[in-house]
Amino acid sequence: MLEVGTKAPDFKLPDQNGEMHSLKDYKGKKVILYFYPKDNTSGCTKQACSFGELMPQFKEKGAVIIGVSKDSVASHKKFEEKYGLPFTLLSDVDRVAIEAYDVWKEKKNYGKVTMGVVRTTYLIDEKGVIVKAFGNVKAAENPSQMLEEV
Repeated sequence: MLEVGTKAPDFKLPDQNGEMHSLKDYKGKKVILYFYPKDNTSGCTKQACSFGELMPQFKEKGAVIIGVSKDSVASHKKFEEKYGLPFTLLSDVDRVAIEAYDVWKEKKNYGKVTMGVVRTTYLIDEKGVIVKAFGNVKAAENPSQMLEEV
């Protein structure tokens, strides 16, 4: 996980519609950048839907939400449409941002060790600096936690 006070690494990734986004596109806005393991899994769905439900409050506070996983653009599109998600989902199949933000880690699941995305959320200020960093977040609680932080 990256340290608070660090300049957030820039990236250029496609969203669920295939449009390219970079962090510098959001200069002047607060950005909630959250990394999650996989579309359409129970924890990731709870987290995404909760962020969606709280979207009006985030907008009031001038914050944008960006979700990142290594799922494909097509997978993100299906995920967005299935749950009516009102924010950007970025596809990082080559793990460019995932590795830059230090969220690709060894995980243990039922005694089996694998590599994967550790659920992590960063709050990035208007100047592109990480002001809050939360690792191993609880999917259901993270959106309301981030609303308090903004």
